Amino acid sequence: MQSPTEELGGTGPLSKAGIGLGSNIGDKPGNIRRALVLLEERGLLHLTAVSGTYRTPPWGYEEQEDFANACALGETRLSPLELLDATKAIEEDMGRERTFRWGPRLIDIDILFYGKETFDHPKLHLPHRELFLRAFVLIPLAEIAPSLEIAGRSVSQAAAGLKSQSIRKWK
Repeated sequence: MQSPTEELGGTGPLSKAGIGLGSNIGDKPGNIRRALVLLEERGLLHLTAVSGTYRTPPWGYEEQEDFANACALGETRLSPLELLDATKAIEEDMGRERTFRWGPRLIDIDILFYGKETFDHPKLHLPHRELFLRAFVLIPLAEIAPSLEIAGRSVSQAAAGLKSQSIRKWK
């Protein structure tokens, strides 16, 4: 029997990655759970930790329903761009319709970091450029990786500085 990491697609070395997930259409927590299942079923990411789901106010464009947000950590053999293409395929397969920036979405999957690498490409910047501005990412990420540092910054310390934003566990 193969281990989960031997079953992963791709041919590259095993890398750790962090992802953020969000939904504010339909069964929001269910959409996040489905996306996580698809990430593993398709052999894209072997999940090693998944945060709880948080109810968060909209960010960027505020005239819409609250979001469900969560973060996950995993291992992958895909390159950053292969992982990006695969997450976008999951969004499309689940029925995401692209409208406008920060608009309502059935599912959104963002790559937050990929190992300790910085990656700068027109399609993808890692670590995620807005990671340290978003409580809806930092709080769930700090839940599952309290000692994590990204680009020399402590996720837990950054999350503690943003706790005043109205983010709470989904019931």
